[in-house]
Amino acid sequence: MKNLFVKKGDTVLVIAGKDKNKQAKVLEAFPQENKVIVEGVNVVVKHQKPRSAQDKGGKIEKEAKIDASNVQVICPECKKATRVAETIVDGKKHRTCKKCGASLDKAFVAKKSTAKKAEAKKEVAAKKATTTKKATASKKTETVKAAPKKAAASTTKKVAQRKNRGDK
Repeated sequence: MKNLFVKKGDTVLVIAGKDKNKQAKVLEAFPQENKVIVEGVNVVVKHQKPRSAQDKGGKIEKEAKIDASNVQVICPECKKATRVAETIVDGKKHRTCKKCGASLDKAFVAKKSTAKKAEAKKEVAAKKATTTKKATASKKTETVKAAPKKAAASTTKKVAQRKNRGDK
């Protein structure tokens, strides 16, 4: 199986052919044929004959395949057309920009950003934990001070009730 450097959803620059210098999104990739379909590029007219009474015939414009070597991926970071390098991180291959070194794979970028967000959440949680520990410690000291007063008040009520009943 061939390794195609362009994937569905990539923004590419057409570098050869009748649509040279157009930037568009890849609609479909065919790695076995080393071809891609790019939105609005290599538009051909297909004459379609009506097959039934309800169908309309006519000219239909649609995008045709172009060779993958005629496009370059546009880096989302530096916004330039670039060649693609493969780098291995944590035992997995991902595509990177040859000019700035940024990752071209959206899933890899998302994993990195979620990892950073998770680290930030852990830091926030750690700060909250230290503040709650201080707050609970101060509440415990307040409850310890208040507890004897409540106990003393309840025992004085019981003694008063006994006296009213005539108990000793």
